[in-house]
Amino acid sequence: MTFTRRDFMATALGALASGVCRPAAAKTPAKDFAWSYLAHFGVNSWKDVPLEGQDPSKGEKWLTRCCADHVRFDEESWRRLSAALAAAGCNQIVIDLAEIVVYPSHPELAVKGSWSVDRLRAELARLRGMGFEVIPKMNFSACHDTWLKDYHRMVSTKKYYQVCEDLIKDAVAIFDRPRLFHLGYDEETANHQRQHLFAVCRQGELWWHDFLWFAKVTEKTGSRPWIWSDYVWHHKDEFLQRMPKSVLQSNWYYGAQFDPAKMGDRSAYVEAYEWLDKAGFDQVPTGSNWSCDTNFADTVRFCDAHCDKDRIKGYLMAPWTRTFAIHEAKSMEAISQLAAVVKERQ
Repeated sequence: MTFTRRDFMATALGALASGVCRPAAAKTPAKDFAWSYLAHFGVNSWKDVPLEGQDPSKGEKWLTRCCADHVRFDEESWRRLSAALAAAGCNQIVIDLAEIVVYPSHPELAVKGSWSVDRLRAELARLRGMGFEVIPKMNFSACHDTWLKDYHRMVSTKKYYQVCEDLIKDAVAIFDRPRLFHLGYDEETANHQRQHLFAVCRQGELWWHDFLWFAKVTEKTGSRPWIWSDYVWHHKDEFLQRMPKSVLQSNWYYGAQFDPAKMGDRSAYVEAYEWLDKAGFDQVPTGSNWSCDTNFADTVRFCDAHCDKDRIKGYLMAPWTRTFAIHEAKSMEAISQLAAVVKERQ
């Protein structure tokens, strides 16, 4: 069964016109199987780079510094995207928070335009009313935590631990004790920070100490910790032995090639799905239209064929687009690709 872009746009526009925003697809509720989408409400987590072929002067003015002093979020665009997600059959949205909200415990992390807790809760209620499960995400990778402002330079100190625990508790309260909590934790390597003005990466026992601390703090709130799994690529044995099975895993890979024999030193990116499966981890494999329009569908096909279906808890589309009007077409393409896979599964 095929699902064309024309079919998708007709369905999405119909949902917008009628005000009917219930998900159109998933046969099972989000708690059983998730068709998930990563949405960035806050974006102060990395240096911005314009997409190929785009002229920053014609839209959002991209900043070369890591953090902006104001919220960059287009609510009208988000309304259109969330309606399209509902029409596509998405039943879970992972919200990357960063600087979007004024955290009760640490209001000093806010920027101009950061939302009040009540405003964020109202948006969560709107999304739940559309049928979505909403999951908080805070990235605590030292590569992507510039949203922590000065605390970004206090990694692994007593003050850092206290602030991070406070923020996790804030988010859990705002989201009404969510079932899952995404901790990020990707790309904490020297290479990924080679252009950063300030670089820090935890290694060896310190990496494990801090990650296990984050997992414990999250579990104490009643939420299940969820992370990006790329640390396993270069630390396979210790990762599979030391990572708690209670942590939900999202390995990610965004390319077109899914035959490890043809991938050379990149083979681990795909093999990791099977490593995690054989070791008994629950997974939400992650695909994207970041660099390849066939990746999400191929990710689903590969994991369906090579992993135990009982340990696949869903699939996550991560387009890595900001919620700006200038990115809306790219985001809509990602949603269309997700819709096609959901429809194929019906």
